Amino acid sequence: MRLFKKDPLQVIVFQSYGTASHLYVRGRALEDESIDLEGKHPIKLLINAYKRFETDEVTNATLLLKLPDGQIFETVTDDKGYFLLDEKVDGLDALANEEGWLSFEVAFKDFTNKRIIQLENRFPGEMLIPCIDQGSATKAVSFGVASDIDDTIIHTGLVSTLKWRVIYNTFLKRASKRSPLEGAAEFYHLLHRGKTGEEANPIFYVSHSPWNMYRYLEFFLKKNNFPKGPILLREFGKFLNRKKTKEKPQKQHEILNILKTYPELKLILIGDSGERDADIYLEIAELHPDRILAIYLRSVKHKKKMLRVKGLYENYKTTPVLLVDSSKQAMAHARENGFVS
Repeated sequence: MRLFKKDPLQVIVFQSYGTASHLYVRGRALEDESIDLEGKHPIKLLINAYKRFETDEVTNATLLLKLPDGQIFETVTDDKGYFLLDEKVDGLDALANEEGWLSFEVAFKDFTNKRIIQLENRFPGEMLIPCIDQGSATKAVSFGVASDIDDTIIHTGLVSTLKWRVIYNTFLKRASKRSPLEGAAEFYHLLHRGKTGEEANPIFYVSHSPWNMYRYLEFFLKKNNFPKGPILLREFGKFLNRKKTKEKPQKQHEILNILKTYPELKLILIGDSGERDADIYLEIAELHPDRILAIYLRSVKHKKKMLRVKGLYENYKTTPVLLVDSSKQAMAHARENGFVS
């Protein structure tokens, strides 16, 4: 059937972040293979997992981005279907809602290939503009949060033998059946609302997962009532080569870019003790000792890894670091330090 019928086209717009004068939008143009995030049968789950990673990209396609005030910008997809729109535009904050979210639409330009285009060629997107200026009409920000996802807010099993739990959870468990770690959503909402309960502190979800997992993770966060925030992943090729390169991890680049984008914003870093979060966060805190308010690392059931992390922070006293077994411990520390009400 595939020889005679091609899949419809779509644009997946990743939730991003920018400033009042910087429009920064990422996404990907793909054929829509109708991935069912609610599929229940094991065979269906395997097929969906295969579809997520065996993508049919729409390459070298010109896209149009339209802002609420009618301004239009062009961008072109690369050889993997990704696009990046990076433009200086004044007055973007005036177009955002009180939480700082700027809504827009992306469309294929002059696509004459007689292909069906989903959503009538109007794909919604959002970019976050945190209100760091206390004089703004939108809700104020006192700090931001950069959080890992795997084994920090969702049990993945990265420290399991041969990573078998990672494989099972990723490929044989649908997003609607994945459970968040206890108390995580409540804790993140407290951080989002801050000490006054009226703030709009930005939550940045930063993961080593590839962009192929974007909609799966977006669905999980929304279904489990986590605060909305930019989801920052990486390309699948870089995901596969992560142990072959000496470059800094993409997660580290993303957090450093957040600090660079918002020079006045301080961050709380949240991760786990299983993989490289402890090393990444320590290096960031040493580079920006006045910008990191606290580091929370969830403990994992792996004695050797826990001993290594404890040794790593043994003589580090600049930034408060807490190894936690539960969200309640992190909440108590956040209250004691005036981060939440």
